Amino acid sequence: MGRLGQLIRKRWRWLLGAFIAKLLLAVAFFLFLPGLVEHMQNGIAGALARPVGGEAQALHRRLVIADMHADSLLWDRDLNVRAKNVHIDVSRLAEGNVALQIFSSVTKSPRGLNYVSNDGDNADLLTALMVAQLAPPRTWTSLLERSLWHAERLRRYAAASNGQLRVVTSPAELDRLLADRQRGMPVIGAMLSVEGLHDLDGNSANLDRLHAAGFRMAGLAHFFDNDVAGSMHGLAKGGLTPMGRALIRRLEEKGMIVDIAHASHQTVREVLAMARRPVVSSHGGVQATCKENRNLSDEEIRGIARTGGVIGIGYWDAAICSTDPRAIGAAIAHVRDVAGIDHVGLGSDFDGAVVTPFDAASLVQVTQVLIERGFREGEIAKVMGGNVLRVLRAGMSPLGKGTGAGAKPSL
Repeated sequence: MGRLGQLIRKRWRWLLGAFIAKLLLAVAFFLFLPGLVEHMQNGIAGALARPVGGEAQALHRRLVIADMHADSLLWDRDLNVRAKNVHIDVSRLAEGNVALQIFSSVTKSPRGLNYVSNDGDNADLLTALMVAQLAPPRTWTSLLERSLWHAERLRRYAAASNGQLRVVTSPAELDRLLADRQRGMPVIGAMLSVEGLHDLDGNSANLDRLHAAGFRMAGLAHFFDNDVAGSMHGLAKGGLTPMGRALIRRLEEKGMIVDIAHASHQTVREVLAMARRPVVSSHGGVQATCKENRNLSDEEIRGIARTGGVIGIGYWDAAICSTDPRAIGAAIAHVRDVAGIDHVGLGSDFDGAVVTPFDAASLVQVTQVLIERGFREGEIAKVMGGNVLRVLRAGMSPLGKGTGAGAKPSL
């Protein structure tokens, strides 16, 4: 029995050691992997930052700034806590003088993600991220629940922000936000957007649940074709499906702004042909300054402008083919020259697994490059927020209560 006992003890020590090793790996997976993944995906390339003069600093403090796209809700961190190596948190938004930030809900990312062609049936990388972040189990199998979880988290952050972060869902709430800021209150607005209507889980009735949760903008597709629309990065890159056409009408009626960012060129043409309300491209670039497949042609720029909409210029390499802030100014200037100053704004894609020239705290960099390009103060005010706020105010009103295509209500 002595020898047998020794063997049993050795076996148990081995099993205990294996269990402890797996436990430590699990702890590392849940505690460290989500943050590590975010820090590996997002970055700042500040080597080409512009010297900021007093004129730009003073003007920037007077601006009402709105940005149409950030993916911060994808990551497992509290927006009220200042973190390292991120693009957005509440303190950075305050330092950048941001009045309104739109936060997208990213719900699916296929394996082998690239800009050219992706199969939406490939393994979903975000499922592992949901598990690693200890998100509710309902989010592990439902894209809709992922969006609803993002909305819940944003409201939790707002509730814990001591009044500094406020979720905006209506024109009246937007006006109240801007009025409070005008009175000197340090409040920042947050709005919810969907990045791809695959989060409907194939059921168009789920649009009502997204609207009830506070979503007021919807991108039709993301990095793959879905049952609503073709993606510029999909396999077929087709147009709107019958479900997609019906959803365009429902989005317009409910007061949810249609976003064609990532949509295929065919989808963009079909959306612009049927739109009755302003359409946006929330984040991206233009072919004239950066010939990337997802960027907009001049014809598409003019088409968005005809709806009364806005093109949000992004800050990352695939949008502007550079990490130099001057490339942002070049893309903005091109949209102005093609469609007019009323149809261009900001669409950073902060925290969207991209490298940008600066974070939200340093948005004065954009003001500086616009001054250098000869933009007048009134033009800069429109680019930095006025145009986006105009479209949001109109687009959030249910059809019949707001303005239609091409309308340009004043701020």
